[in-house]
Amino acid sequence: MIAIYGANGHTGRLVAAELLDRGQEVVLAGRNSAALHAMADELASTGVQVKVAPLDDPKALRELAESVAVLIHCAGPFAETCEPVASAAVAGGCHYLDHAVEPHPVKFLFENYQGAAERAGIVMIPQISFYGGLADLLASAVTEGLGEVDRLTVGYSVSGWRMTPAAVRTAELLIGEIDRITYTGGEQRVGPVEIRNTVFPFPPPVGPRTMIAPFPSGEVVTIPRHVAARTVESQLTSSTFEDERTFTSQHATPAERAQSDFMIAVQAVAVGGGGRNGHVRGHDIWRAGVLASVEGAIRLVHGDGPKEPGVLSTAEAFPAEPFLRTLEASAALTLTL
Repeated sequence: MIAIYGANGHTGRLVAAELLDRGQEVVLAGRNSAALHAMADELASTGVQVKVAPLDDPKALRELAESVAVLIHCAGPFAETCEPVASAAVAGGCHYLDHAVEPHPVKFLFENYQGAAERAGIVMIPQISFYGGLADLLASAVTEGLGEVDRLTVGYSVSGWRMTPAAVRTAELLIGEIDRITYTGGEQRVGPVEIRNTVFPFPPPVGPRTMIAPFPSGEVVTIPRHVAARTVESQLTSSTFEDERTFTSQHATPAERAQSDFMIAVQAVAVGGGGRNGHVRGHDIWRAGVLASVEGAIRLVHGDGPKEPGVLSTAEAFPAEPFLRTLEASAALTLTL
């Protein structure tokens, strides 16, 4: 059985629908009892249970974790929600995956939960979603066998992004963040960073685009764990935030949210010259992220995951190119290496 924390949000609803389509039993979990029970009535499935577990109720959260094999955490901002839900997963002995965007909660899990996850015998995969997880997989696939990398750049081209209320709150936190996580000169650093505009050479049909750099996403934490890179940076098309509807779409319909287009490209420059590029391209960033977490959760349920427990990036947990090819077969994206 798989629990979805934050099930009544946009991401949680998509996760629940996808899991049910794949024949999984699910627990709809979160803080809002009325919304969760209304959602269960809407789904009208015998494979659905409801568990109310507020963030400030460790007992309820632990009981939730004890009742399932995997918990998919969808309730942001993760800077506020990550710790209690992750702690419950450890205490309850269930695998944990989340849809975090912010790099600090990702860093927090790797630094504070590795030993606890190993002792509990569970796998914890932060940021197995559109922002973070897909780039982590793509970076691994692009650099396989390449050797030492001087600079690895992740470029996000996103148009038509319609944020949910939680996503808007997360964006506000990230935009106002002073101490940002970067990875330069082979070292992770935390501190003030000058935001700049640059140009990223996306392949056709997107082409070169003006970017916001660095974009604060967790790849700067996860990619250096498995790619021998001296510098890792993520960038986002400046046009994404120039569209004011990105921030004013909290009440958009699911159909409107599904209209986004994206390309995630990785450029790896090898030490001594040369390098490689690769990209994924598709529609609906929400669905792409959901399919990634659902695929990961089902693999963990079936025992088709990492051999050893611990906190792992998406590409550490699963073979990168085969995982991306599975998402490609589900029409989440197209992969070009």
